[in-house]
Amino acid sequence: MPIGRINAAKFIARELPAPFEELLGGENSHQVFNTAHAHWCTPLGYSIPWRDCYDGADMLPIPQKARLFLDPAGQPLPPPSHLRGRELAEVEQAIRHAVWAEREARRLSVDH
Repeated sequence: MPIGRINAAKFIARELPAPFEELLGGENSHQVFNTAHAHWCTPLGYSIPWRDCYDGADMLPIPQKARLFLDPAGQPLPPPSHLRGRELAEVEQAIRHAVWAEREARRLSVDH
């Protein structure tokens, strides 16, 4: 009997075990990364709603969210050119936070 499709998102743990979640910034880190990711991926006229991009990042644990803003070598990616004002400032804050969170996740051995 064939097995139907399974939504893998429900098997991804959004939060790390204590105390690692709080050591990586806790709920504030989730908010910073989710908001910045939504700004990053929704230029004017984009067909996917801002909220969908926010929710897409929301299901990830902090180390994976940090990697949304870093290249494979762990270096910060430049912000997209469509960002201005408050949105650009929030993305720049998230990039700085991502560098810190990635470094801390590696130090704590929770960089999965």
